[in-house]
Amino acid sequence: MNSDHKSLEQEALESLDPMATVPKLAGPIGRVIGWVDKCFLTLAVVALVAIAVTVLLQICSRLFLPFSIAWTEELSRYLFIYMVALSVGVVLRKNRNISVELFHHLLGPRMQAAFQVLICALIGLFAFLVLPYAWQYAQNGAWQTSPTLHVPMLYIFFSTVVTFALLLVYSLLGCLEGIIAMCRSSAPLQES
Repeated sequence: MNSDHKSLEQEALESLDPMATVPKLAGPIGRVIGWVDKCFLTLAVVALVAIAVTVLLQICSRLFLPFSIAWTEELSRYLFIYMVALSVGVVLRKNRNISVELFHHLLGPRMQAAFQVLICALIGLFAFLVLPYAWQYAQNGAWQTSPTLHVPMLYIFFSTVVTFALLLVYSLLGCLEGIIAMCRSSAPLQES
């Protein structure tokens, strides 16, 4: 019954997202990518739980202690930044980013794959262009420290590098999956 529930849930999600019909990579490569996705999502969830614990600590210190802990607000902000940075690639791969879906349902499988290639190529191009500047930005933090935690800001600013590097990698992966889907969906048309 649990597998039936999961299959129904997957079916419902796919009906909401027409771009989910573009198949993901399978086989050993697909399993490795799935494992990497789970690692990034696990790190993002750990950051989310750490945010919750940090905010609860801040609330408890304001309510029950004669002083409030100053570093909790700063830590929760940095954890939020890294939570977004670590999950951005998986969000792109699963087509869970915000998009306007006016005509997606009208496209056939081959055009949906082509549309995915176009969107991923544009995102990848943007990430490729911004990545060197993100690295420069991160290096600016080498001689700065955060106000209350006294952590080198290099580690905080490095989240921009992580974000755009993951966007670049996952957009290339999305382009590859879209191209493969276009080739596979065109094969039956050539045979008949």
